[in-house]
Amino acid sequence: MKLSAAALDTKAVSEKSFTAVLADLVKARLTALVLLTTFVGFYLGERGTLNYLLMFHALFGTALVASGAAALNQWLERDYDAKMRRTASRPLPSGRMQPATVAIFGGACSVIGLVYLAALVNPLTSVVGAVTSVSYLFIYTPLKRVTWLNTLVGAIPGALPPLMGWTAARNELSGEGWALFAILAFWQIPHFMAIAWLYRDEYAKAGFVMLPNLDATGSRTAQQSVSNTIALLLASLCPFAFHLDGKIYLVAALALGVGYFWCAARFARQLTEQRARQLFLASIIYLPLLIAALVGNKLK
Repeated sequence: MKLSAAALDTKAVSEKSFTAVLADLVKARLTALVLLTTFVGFYLGERGTLNYLLMFHALFGTALVASGAAALNQWLERDYDAKMRRTASRPLPSGRMQPATVAIFGGACSVIGLVYLAALVNPLTSVVGAVTSVSYLFIYTPLKRVTWLNTLVGAIPGALPPLMGWTAARNELSGEGWALFAILAFWQIPHFMAIAWLYRDEYAKAGFVMLPNLDATGSRTAQQSVSNTIALLLASLCPFAFHLDGKIYLVAALALGVGYFWCAARFARQLTEQRARQLFLASIIYLPLLIAALVGNKLK
């Protein structure tokens, strides 16, 4: 049975289409989330009638930068990805793409994307995009093998896309844009703590230093999850405080924040895989619903 399953997995990998391989290379789902949060930042930052052409340029340029960073990340971590079951089927460890090809593709997408943003959106957005890529590739990525604080550091590039959307619309860094950044940054920590707890054995095998691998009792993992849901709840009130969104958003933010906190608290009390999966599920329910409230109840 094991041999048959392995044969089926090998066949499935070998029959994967080029489109599917490319989607894996650019981390299509993660890039889609980047574009969604960039759109939210742009939409909330835009005053009056939406400038669809500028929005297209912002999203297209961001897509290039995000795709390039995803490819370069896999190029840098190809040997480590091969050691984990959840990443072993990626284009490089599976042998479906060559390192040189991925490096050229990732570098070209990144450079073209940053130049595109500078020329057709504004230089500030390009700078924020460059900070996102550099911090993701050259700070967060190597830190994953040094300290568990990589999770906190990694939340920074992960939270910059809505700020890129904001600067694309306003051409300025302001409190409202940073509030969107804070929401996404605090949201990520419990989300990643749940993932790190579920896959702690695989992370350890691959040589990644994650908090659950250093936290025998789980108390520190629980603390990070709970404290960041509280911080997220407070940060999510900022769009209402800044008069970006109205009372409907406020109610939604409070309800969603309390729900996310409740799941984190249950995970803290019972550090089981079931509670970790529930926290992970809560995180992926929370974000789209909050985004819907942000967009749907915009005041200006």
